Amino acid sequence: MAGEARATLRWLFADGPEPDAAADVTAATVLELGRRGTGQPLAPIRVELTRREGITDRHRAYFGATIRLGAAENAEILNRADVGLPPAGHNPDRLALLEPSLAESLRDFEGAQALSDQVRVLIRRAIASGKPDVAEAARELGLSERTLQRRIGEEGATFRDLLGEARQDLSLTLLSDRQNGIDEIAFLVGFQDTSSFYRAFRSWKGLATAE
Repeated sequence: MAGEARATLRWLFADGPEPDAAADVTAATVLELGRRGTGQPLAPIRVELTRREGITDRHRAYFGATIRLGAAENAEILNRADVGLPPAGHNPDRLALLEPSLAESLRDFEGAQALSDQVRVLIRRAIASGKPDVAEAARELGLSERTLQRRIGEEGATFRDLLGEARQDLSLTLLSDRQNGIDEIAFLVGFQDTSSFYRAFRSWKGLATAE
């Protein structure tokens, strides 16, 4: 319907139906991310769940919306206007610099097969908000933090390594545009100061770092 945005809640990397508890957690996570991200007390229009019982007053109080049972799929129906709200601390200038890299990340994510490749893309996107975090990446992929670490470890990677790679790739992209200053690039990719950025850059290039 006009004015509505539908968020389907699917349990990734699972063979069977999503457990009721997992559906609750996923729906709550989507809403909580919206509330914290925008700083607004958002509420969905309604929540649709496949199960036919097990809803309490605590569910209704948290979501602040109608909960419809016996639905064809688990979903959260949001106000389209809420989906378009800018995040708290939104910085249009920063976003404009990172937008080309974010668009590339989206294309990469859609074509990614390995879990570590998907995590790389999520990290690159999270750098735009200044908060790349393993727990957040795990939530976005529908996994526990421990499971995510284990599975990317099986692919020969660690979250720290993937974060370093993402920072390196983004730094090189930004450096290719001479209008971007070093101080600004260091800030954008998550370094506290230019000295830290220079040390990391020399490491990426295989150069010895002076003590």
